[in-house]
Order: sequence, then C-alpha cells, then structure tokens
Amino acid sequence: MNNRDTTSNPSDSPSRSNPANSWSEDRRSDADIEEIARLLPPPTPRGLPHEQHLHHKERLMRRIDRDQADRTDQARSGPRPARRLLRPALLVPVTALALGAILTTGVVLTTDDDAPATSATGQHDARGMKPAAALLDQISDAAGKGDAQKVRDDQFIYTRAKVREADLTSGKAVVSPVRDVESWASQQPGPLHKLGLTRENGETLPINAQLGDTDGTPEGLDRPTYHWLSSLPTDPDKLLAHLYAKTPKSDGAERDQAVFDRIGSLLGGVMPPKTAAALYRAAAKIPGVTKLPAAKDLTGRTGVAIARDDTTFGARTEWVFDPRDFTFLGSRSHLFKDTRYGKAGTLMSAQAVIDHAVVDKAGQAPAASRES
Repeated sequence: MNNRDTTSNPSDSPSRSNPANSWSEDRRSDADIEEIARLLPPPTPRGLPHEQHLHHKERLMRRIDRDQADRTDQARSGPRPARRLLRPALLVPVTALALGAILTTGVVLTTDDDAPATSATGQHDARGMKPAAALLDQISDAAGKGDAQKVRDDQFIYTRAKVREADLTSGKAVVSPVRDVESWASQQPGPLHKLGLTRENGETLPINAQLGDTDGTPEGLDRPTYHWLSSLPTDPDKLLAHLYAKTPKSDGAERDQAVFDRIGSLLGGVMPPKTAAALYRAAAKIPGVTKLPAAKDLTGRTGVAIARDDTTFGARTEWVFDPRDFTFLGSRSHLFKDTRYGKAGTLMSAQAVIDHAVVDKAGQAPAASRES
C-alpha cells in the first residue's frame, strides 16, 4: 500500500501538494523502469564466461546511458548531457576479452577459413612433456629473454587491436564488422575512477572504474598495471595458486577454464619478462590445455596455438603465437558443439594484437607502430 501522504500542505512543494501531479510522476518513473527492463538481455546460461558478463553489462549500460540522455533532451532544451564514462570491460588487454575486452567478448560467425583446428595427439616429446606443455615451455623461454621495460606510474600502456564480436543480447549471434580499437591504460597504482581512454571509429572516450568500485578500481586482475604484474610470484606453482585464489568464483563455471581465461586476459601487452615466462609455465599446469599445430588470428596470420575446451559452455579458447619467435598474435574462441547461440564452428571473440607500447599521455600514439 502506498503510504505517501498526499494531504495538501501549504509548506509542501507544488508537486507534493497535488496528488494528481505526484501520481503522474510515479507513472513516468514506472514507464522509465519498464523501458529499461525491456533493454535487458534474456537470462544467460550459468556457464557464460566471466568476460562475456562484462561485455554484455557494458553494452547494456551504454545503451541505457544513451536512452536516458535522449529522454532528457526531449524533456528540456539545451546541450546534450555528457555521456557516462565507460567501464573497465574495455580496459582488459586484448585477449579472451580483451578491450574488452579490452576489450570484450561475443560470438562471431565463421567462414570455412575459420573452421576450428583439430587438437594434437597426446603424444609426448623427447623430454617426456606433453605437446601443450612443451610448446608453453618454448614460449616461456622466449618471453623470459625479453627486455624489461621501465614503466613509470604516470605513464600509460598503449594497445591497438583488431576486434570482431557479436551481440548476444537477442539470444542469437549478431555479428559486428572488424574494428580497430585503441586503448591507453593508466599505470597509477590507484584506486582510480578514471582508468584511461579508448578510441574507436574516431571517437575517444574515458574509461570509468569498474561497476561497484565506488572508491575507484585498484590495480589487480581487473586492472593489471606493469607494477602489479611485477609483484606476482615468478614461481609457476605459486603463481598458479595465487591466480586460483584471486579469480572470482562463478556458479556453474569451470574453475580451470576461469583461471585459463584470466591468464589469457593478461597476455598481449607490455609485461615484465619474468612474469610472462611464469604465466606460460603456470598455464601448462591447468588440466585440459592442448596444443594446436595450426591456427589463425583475426588478420589471417598463421601460427601455433594453445587451446582449452570449456565443456560447460561448449567453447574452445585459443591463444595464437608466431611460430618463429613465439610472439603472442591474438586469441580466438569458437563453439565446438551446437548451443543456443549458434552451431559448432561459430566463432567467439576473434581479435589480433597489432601494436603495444608505453607512452607518456593518454591519447598519444607510439612513435613507431608495427603495421597491420
């Protein structure tokens, strides 16, 4: 029962003194709530990967922001209100999510060239290692030989990637074209409310703190600064235990897959060599990790891949590496069985790392960029 006192009182405002006005305001409020509710996606399966939750939450909130701004413009004259700052789903490095997932994930329909590669056999190499562990051992050795960079707290990590995704909010994959996405991630320890910038289709927008971080988002798994990455254990066993402890749990999601995806979300940017080497050796210890002898990134670059199948969601995630120097090229994910979103072979989140660097200001391009 509505306990609002609608009795006329000279001291009340005009809207409170008039029951009809109050009732009209309530109806407008209810209509706004119903409009927002219609924008919500249908319930997703419990096995939906963490990066997809971030992706769809970001898309939904951006659409709500725009719709609210449109309604405000219609109700009053004057300039359009500033759009709410973007959230850090776009700040995660360009893997398994990337900018977002970094970069962020969705579903993409494949062509024949995108057909999933078959897994290698379970044979061991001459050192007694399984193919995936042997490949990750080689990748780890190559990563560990890289030069450590000096990254100041006042600088930004620049990443450019090509991304293709699809919107799942309708319950089916709606494919986007390939897009160029640039991001600048602040390296300040935080917690921060403004985490950097992202640029797409000529539009540059700030990235806001993660939803729920009212005091700002600190550095960590959701905002991996160079300083934070340097603080991680470099012993693979200790690092893996740390990641299992810090990766949020989700009902119905595979724990091993969640940690595999978390490691994937850290790849593709500027990272301390010792940390990179430890991450690859830690990934080799996750059950279900396999080697693919051939794979392609979004730009068509051919490489070798490390993969893992998420049996709950029915998707295979691949990390693609240059076969010559084991540079990380990008990641891709596709369905290996029919699901409500598409048939087996439907590709989820394809993206390719084009460039990364350390710059002094957000929005600044690196002095020399690798050509796509």
